[in-house]
Amino acid sequence: MKEQNFKNHTRLVAGFHGLTFLLIIALLIGAIINLATSSKENLYSASLLIVVAVIFVLIAWYARAFAVKVQDRAIRAEENLRYFILTGKPLPGSVTMSQTIALRFAHNEEFVALVEKAVNENLKAKDIKAAIKNWRADHHRA
Repeated sequence: MKEQNFKNHTRLVAGFHGLTFLLIIALLIGAIINLATSSKENLYSASLLIVVAVIFVLIAWYARAFAVKVQDRAIRAEENLRYFILTGKPLPGSVTMSQTIALRFAHNEEFVALVEKAVNENLKAKDIKAAIKNWRADHHRA
């Protein structure tokens, strides 16, 4: 597996993020065109195609949103436990979810210091990731 770092840590699944959404958008556009050019006899079926396309858009959107939300909760729990193991204290409440997600890439040696820096300087996730010197890969993301 390729070494993960700040420049290549994002994960896009071509079949889901690309092909699935492209096909759903094509279905929606085709359904709209079909409805716009339909006659009175096939207006009902053309309308149903719009409904089906919208349902697919919603299913794809929420499937991704729900998976990301569950992943965020797991990350928060993991990083809170890691901070507790390293310091004996819970992760500060002022650490935002986006900061926590960014901090997961830091190795233990720099994790605690980066948490303190993130809290004191209100660092954005991108700034936290850029500050990481020893990248801890995450190959199990949804």
